[in-house]
Amino acid sequence: MLAITLADDSFHRAHHALVMAAGALALGRPVVLFGGGLGVFALCRDWRRLSGSAFDADIQARGVAGFETLREAVQDLGIELLACESGLRMAACTAADLCDGVTVCGVTRFFERAGDGQMIAV
Repeated sequence: MLAITLADDSFHRAHHALVMAAGALALGRPVVLFGGGLGVFALCRDWRRLSGSAFDADIQARGVAGFETLREAVQDLGIELLACESGLRMAACTAADLCDGVTVCGVTRFFERAGDGQMIAV
């Protein structure tokens, strides 16, 4: 198990988290990603509230997978997406703002799902 936590609204960090998740999932490793604090923006349908999101067009022009492409890929590969309930409140979002398949929970659920797996914060 690879457990990834996002704690801020950085597009660059969120994009990197999706790259790491895609790599692990492609190797058959289960992944859980927890959006906490303003990191919940990465799990919203409108992810463009991430700081620096305009860079997405630039990276796509350079042949790098864009945010939506990566997020759809990891979802197709079976990632478990968790959004922090408190983070949603901090970000002035609701569960209705989230992508399909995202579970709203607290940090304890993330730790339960992570178990003894490797944990990284991006």
